[in-house]
Amino acid sequence: MSRWTASQVTEVAPDAASLAAGRKLAVPGPWRETGCNDVLVWGQCQGGGKTPYQVSVDLTGPAYRCSCPSRKFPCKHALALLMLWSEGRMDDSGQVAAFAEEWAGQRAARAGAPAPAADKPADPAARAKRLEQRLVRMDAGIEDFRLWLTDLVRSGLAAARAQPYSFWDDAAARLVDAQVPALAERVREAGSLVHARPDWAHHLLAEVGRWWTISCAWQGRDRLDADELADVRVAVGWAQSSEEVRDGDARPGPWTVLGAHRSDDGRLQQQRTWLAHDDGEVVVVLDFAGYGQALAVPQLSGARLDVVVSRYPGSDPRRAMFRDPPAGAEPVTALPGRTSLAEVHAAAAAALARAPWRDRHPAPLAGVRIVGGGGEGGEGGEGGEWHASDASGSVPLAAGAPVWMLLALSGGEPVDVFGELESGVLRPLSVWLEDRVVGL
Repeated sequence: MSRWTASQVTEVAPDAASLAAGRKLAVPGPWRETGCNDVLVWGQCQGGGKTPYQVSVDLTGPAYRCSCPSRKFPCKHALALLMLWSEGRMDDSGQVAAFAEEWAGQRAARAGAPAPAADKPADPAARAKRLEQRLVRMDAGIEDFRLWLTDLVRSGLAAARAQPYSFWDDAAARLVDAQVPALAERVREAGSLVHARPDWAHHLLAEVGRWWTISCAWQGRDRLDADELADVRVAVGWAQSSEEVRDGDARPGPWTVLGAHRSDDGRLQQQRTWLAHDDGEVVVVLDFAGYGQALAVPQLSGARLDVVVSRYPGSDPRRAMFRDPPAGAEPVTALPGRTSLAEVHAAAAAALARAPWRDRHPAPLAGVRIVGGGGEGGEGGEGGEWHASDASGSVPLAAGAPVWMLLALSGGEPVDVFGELESGVLRPLSVWLEDRVVGL
């Protein structure tokens, strides 16, 4: 059965409140063991308790089952699961989850029809046909988006800023229907940022350039190598199952925690944890949690972890995941891979040459000073910027950076700092001193 569109999911919602609640949960964070086949979609959603809710949808009915106490059908968990499925954020599974198989069997027994077998392998021909259908839909959606982008640029950025939110939401909705959810999210977010950012024109111009580059890369995907194609898949939102990654490219530790950052947009919480191997490889572990859910316990900056890390395909620095919970942490105080600002910018430029839409880059900086960009005497504050500087250059600190903490820890002297370089500014995440590491 072909995947539903976003509008089809909306149609089955019992009311607007359930639909809104489902959208908040339609993120990877609270979900695990998701899967689908020709007739079933299933997954487990972590709720407020220790036991996750078991959610199943029979597409032929359609019919819905969820172990949550809600009396609405479909409930918010089933709607969220359908949204993830319709956006292409789960792949076909060759084995039906036990709870979904049991429910499907009960339905089939009542109807006198055979239930899908748990050990029945996925039909290769049917799977290939669904893949072909998805690619056709994505190609059409990308081509439509390119026309929209052309019209946006032709009309000018000032005219784009004057557009209502529906202008951006409609474009994003068409991308969701085309199963390009990551690009859709960037477009939807731009509709808010053009009104919120003082540098909106610069930001929007850069974003439009990234969107166009992503669309060009997608259309030229047949000429890309495996790592480049993996980067493009991430950019458009073609998800890869965590089970496939966990069983794939793994590397044992020890891994040193460089720093971590948490963000919360009200719908999705994200935690980024940067790790470095002894040979200099840097990876980033991403954890997500939906609205009202708890994120994974953060790792301490400077901890040396005895853990096996499974790496996602793509170019460096690669996304990774812990194969098992980290164990045997011991502290270190020497920042791995410490280097200059010039070398960090050169590494970022090389990464952007491979994937021009990449958002952030690791920055292990050796001996930088925190200096004010305001008036005389190096005082920062209103009208000026704070910078991290060394002999090779200087970079502004991100808005909201803990400047006074940095100054207190460094005493105005050069200090090792790890951070993220993003959109031309540095977000400090940890300070490495002689006797300890301080997370920011």
